Amino acid sequence: MEFESVYAEHYQAVYRFLLSLCRNHALAEELAQETFVRAMNHWKDYRGQCAPQTWLISIAKNAYFSHRRREKRLLPGDQDPVVFDYPEADMEKREVIGQAHRALHALPEPYREVFSLRVFAELSYAQIAALFGKSEVWGRVTFFRAKVMLQEAMKEEEDNERT
Repeated sequence: MEFESVYAEHYQAVYRFLLSLCRNHALAEELAQETFVRAMNHWKDYRGQCAPQTWLISIAKNAYFSHRRREKRLLPGDQDPVVFDYPEADMEKREVIGQAHRALHALPEPYREVFSLRVFAELSYAQIAALFGKSEVWGRVTFFRAKVMLQEAMKEEEDNERT
């Protein structure tokens, strides 16, 4: 398989995954490019033991965490403010999106990552399990639990807003 076709086929999934982690379009694009540069440099080492998308998402995850480590050395504190840029007419939608976003990022690992890999990167349960060195059943159960935790957190936040 030619690397160019791998790039064309998987760029969007890698980008969406990174965007779900960093919530910043420019940074997600930059990290996606870094991911594919790393992949291209190590393409000869790819053995095909997992799907190319699984391998690329793993590289992307490492690129993101490397970025976070560099960022923490340069900037004190958490520099990840939640910013929304929607028209005023979408206030209710914006509140729901903000609520879901806060709930997702409050999930403990590995639930947050499994949910992001399934929803944003559109990986199969088998691919997710391969990233964690676990079974496909583990991937399914972890995703289900993450979904339940998100629903409960959003309901709880909604209940708190009403009182």
